[in-house]
Amino acid sequence: MDIVQMLVVILILVLLVKPLGTYIYHVFSNKQNRTDKWFNWLERIIYTFSGLKTRPSMSWKRYALSLVLLNAGFVAIGFLILLIQGYLPLNSSKIKGMEPTLAFNTIISFMTNTNLQHYSGETGLSYFSQMAVIIMMMFTSAATGICVAIAFIRGITSKGETLGNFFEDFTKSITRLLLPLALVMAIILVGLKVPQTLQPTIHATTVEGKVQNIAIGPIASLESIKHIGTNGGGHTGANSAHPFENPSPLTNVLEILMMWCIPASLTYTFGKFARNQKQGWVIFSTMLLIFLSFLSLVYFSESMGNPTLNALGLNHEEGSMEGKEVRFGIAQSSLFTTVTTSATTGSVDNMHDTLTPLGGLVPLSLMMLNVVFGGDGVGLVNMLMYAILAVFLCGLLVGRTPEFLGRKIEPKEMKLITIALLAHPLIILFPSALAFITDLGKGAISNPSFHGISQVIYEFTSSAANNGSGFEGLGDNTPFWNISTGIVMFLGRYISIIALLGVAGSLAKKQFVPETTGTFRTDNGLFIGILLGIVLIVGALTFLPVLALGPIAEYVSIR
Repeated sequence: MDIVQMLVVILILVLLVKPLGTYIYHVFSNKQNRTDKWFNWLERIIYTFSGLKTRPSMSWKRYALSLVLLNAGFVAIGFLILLIQGYLPLNSSKIKGMEPTLAFNTIISFMTNTNLQHYSGETGLSYFSQMAVIIMMMFTSAATGICVAIAFIRGITSKGETLGNFFEDFTKSITRLLLPLALVMAIILVGLKVPQTLQPTIHATTVEGKVQNIAIGPIASLESIKHIGTNGGGHTGANSAHPFENPSPLTNVLEILMMWCIPASLTYTFGKFARNQKQGWVIFSTMLLIFLSFLSLVYFSESMGNPTLNALGLNHEEGSMEGKEVRFGIAQSSLFTTVTTSATTGSVDNMHDTLTPLGGLVPLSLMMLNVVFGGDGVGLVNMLMYAILAVFLCGLLVGRTPEFLGRKIEPKEMKLITIALLAHPLIILFPSALAFITDLGKGAISNPSFHGISQVIYEFTSSAANNGSGFEGLGDNTPFWNISTGIVMFLGRYISIIALLGVAGSLAKKQFVPETTGTFRTDNGLFIGILLGIVLIVGALTFLPVLALGPIAEYVSIR
């Protein structure tokens, strides 16, 4: 029955890929289509008030600069609001302004689509901050990632030297995609008993005569964009394990599909732009095969129960339920864990710190690979980066100049790809080592031995992958962790974005090379195998040693 549950959700996702991917293509194709009559009026108002009456196509440098400067503006405004939220309206619980290093971490976290939380949502933020900073950032950070994907796709598939207009793409991402989906899903969540209110905290008297404060708020609107935008930040500290955020198995399935649908559908959008749908299915199939492998590992690991408790002779028929909601059980908890770290969302319906060693290996590995569907936009771009790398390596093996979608892959593109590839492990491993050798870092570890190593590695991996989930046993709300993870989140987001936009800009300028009988095919089963091998080999060579010190060593030690 558990396996049937998971397969049904996966099947629904597969059925959503074509219609949603086609819709996204029409939104960004810059050709007249049916979406114009519904949204043109709103976009004209936005363009008029923002001074964007003309929106010329941009070079990759101008596109990247526009992206960074707009993001920087949102960061400045949001940081100020978090510092002074105690003086702002809609603060019925009288929550004070954030401590500066925590405010720095929070604003970087939400602008980079990471949503790592070193605070508890219901006690750390006012309603105004939740809406004006958190929910607003959830839209803008997701839109930024989608813009990167669309610009990259244009660069490698179109016959021009420009990537489109960032501000137009950014506006369309919100008005035609994120906002309509979020509005519809928020209404559905309200109907499924998720709170949506600006009423103050409820003060309830228990049967013992004590007063209990029950935090409520605009939760449904946050939950919808939190998952659709692959954001992950929770209104409550328990995130999607809280019954207000995720009250039933049905809402659990909806939240899984929400955070999965856009990253998966963008593969179909890529195929539409490439005018070869097989290209999109190759990318989707590679992602899905890796996903299913890791899902199987976490499910069977959690189903077998905790090895230590099994050794004591305790009954574990339901599997390892520590840290999991009985509403969801092993199947939906395992699926949620795999999807949230594949799609780099970071919301949780169970506590990852309580996963069995091999179960905990799965979210860690998926964030280290950072290509299995990924966050809105950036996951597809990262996988396409590996596809270009695979073509380059195959070209070297047969002595041909490698080509991808009719463009020659040359040293300039490979240098930029190398920067993106090396930056990810560097910003994980270097700060992790720093945390282990300093008292400021070691003092936050709550578990001894191998699990403590996993806690630290997980925190920086989650930050670098812009995921945001955590092994929450780590005491991370300190200046050291706030500043270090803030820097890692920033570098993890913008180094790869800028480098890969540079790749797209370089390829866009190149002369199109017609396909011949000697062209290496990238739209068949053979390339799926090659791409799968490249991703896993690079990932294993980079991260296997540190995994051996953490979850693998922990697994061996308790056997």
